[in-house]
Amino acid sequence: MKQLFNLIVLLLTVTLSAQGTKKHSFSVEKDILWASPKGYDLTMDIYTPNTEKATYPVLIIYHGGGWLINNKSIMDEMSQYIASHSEYVVCNVNYRLLTANNNTTNMNEIIEDALGAVLWTKENISKYKGNPNAIAVTGDSAGGHLAAMVVNAKDNISETGFEAGRLSFTPSYLPPNKTLEELKTSDALAVQAAVLSYPAVDIYAAALGDGVNGFESSSNFFWQMGEAEARGIFGKDINVKDNPNYYKICSPIYTIPKKNDRKLPPQFCHVGSKDQTTTPESIKAYVAKLEENGQSVEYWVYEGRNHAYLDSGSNEFLGNSFEKDAIEPIHKIINFLDKVFYP
Repeated sequence: MKQLFNLIVLLLTVTLSAQGTKKHSFSVEKDILWASPKGYDLTMDIYTPNTEKATYPVLIIYHGGGWLINNKSIMDEMSQYIASHSEYVVCNVNYRLLTANNNTTNMNEIIEDALGAVLWTKENISKYKGNPNAIAVTGDSAGGHLAAMVVNAKDNISETGFEAGRLSFTPSYLPPNKTLEELKTSDALAVQAAVLSYPAVDIYAAALGDGVNGFESSSNFFWQMGEAEARGIFGKDINVKDNPNYYKICSPIYTIPKKNDRKLPPQFCHVGSKDQTTTPESIKAYVAKLEENGQSVEYWVYEGRNHAYLDSGSNEFLGNSFEKDAIEPIHKIINFLDKVFYP
């Protein structure tokens, strides 16, 4: 009897292990042009699982890099893994960096790119077996900031944008024959879930810094890595001390609505316990703010990990590699999304 019991346990273990490591092929179309704001071409890669389903939920990914470095290729391995180990169409998105158009792109325009990518995806994703009514957004670090802003700022759109001082957003892509008011009333920017991977949640605090070394300072290493001259992220005439509202309206932590005003989709936030860029304390504060406003959120701390553990390849400076560090959190992301889209 004991031998039979041990055999059953062994068979169950093998079965569960096989399910946890199942892999399938996928199709990918690279460098799809989705918008050209101010003549700057933006592209995305779309991955579709080959599991013979008629349609799939969609995951939009925004890469990290401090809004100054990297492109969608840093998320290639994550996109491939999700497309081959789960049943989601993956859209790996490029957006403008601050250095785009001769170092003149502003932070609000980057958020507008993130919003535009959602609108383009909803209009076109059925061509790739994606369900436009089942959309999740995710991103890491700066990309996590953009995913959070898609969730928080979807109703704060207008044709005037920031130029008229209204501090609203005009998405970089608009569906043909649709006005912004029609998009707002049709809830066209709504998403059904969000995964925020060690997100930057407070642009205002990052710009303030310690009064000397804020994000806009030339001593900030992201500007040096981006090989651009440090400047105000909203242009030369706007600064954080005189115009704090510019920075706060672009910061997720100041733009969370109360549940009675607008219920946000379920969210999953995670961060490494040794992250010194977007610290566990900052992410925990954001999670607490979501909970305070009655919003649904899950939180996980990845013990022993630093920043950027979802990036492709390896990072000797941070001590990360995709193969060693990314698989566990990606499975947690998939499990979270499955609870939303495959309950």
